[in-house]
Amino acid sequence: MEARRLAILCSHLRPIGFSPDHSSSLRLQVSGSPCTSSSSSSSDRGNRLRDTQKEKWQDVCIFCKIIRGESHAFKLYEDDFCICILDTNPLSHGHSLIIPKSHFPSLDATPPSVVAAMCSKVPFLSNAIKKATGCDSFNLLVNNGRAAGQVIFHTHIHIIPRKARDCLWTSESLQRRPLNLDGEASQLVARVQEQLLPSEEICNDSKSQDFCPSKD
Repeated sequence: MEARRLAILCSHLRPIGFSPDHSSSLRLQVSGSPCTSSSSSSSDRGNRLRDTQKEKWQDVCIFCKIIRGESHAFKLYEDDFCICILDTNPLSHGHSLIIPKSHFPSLDATPPSVVAAMCSKVPFLSNAIKKATGCDSFNLLVNNGRAAGQVIFHTHIHIIPRKARDCLWTSESLQRRPLNLDGEASQLVARVQEQLLPSEEICNDSKSQDFCPSKD
């Protein structure tokens, strides 16, 4: 009885009529891990989708068109990483924009190396703009996100020349509320610091061992 049951089971696993070569070929075809293959395929599809979406953004992004030379702009400066142009709707005379040549929709989506390249040009460019406009001050501004006033979703930094009593920001005349020094401030500090804790990936990639907190 047991032998018959085993024979039936074997006949289902290897039906009569399959040649040895065919059976070996079938085993080879299914020997790979379907999870690995599916995961890799899904990852590739996700990457292709992100690339396609980025290409669509680049096709319609005015800053990308300026960088490619397809749209006009008053260019003040250009290097391998970024350009600086005059804002076409300036808040003050000489209002300029530092724009990375790669498309990133917001500052928090921009790699630190790109942000560093942009910021490294601020002293050089702002001094030139101040001298050219006769200003002695400037605001450095990023509108990050729609609620913060971002209109063009290609990250950029504003350099806004300022003069005394130019009344540019109405908020400058507002009465500021002192920081609440009771539990509210301490709780906010704790919540922010919790979000600042580096991940294992950042720790491993960091060249400085002092970057990561001790895990003792």
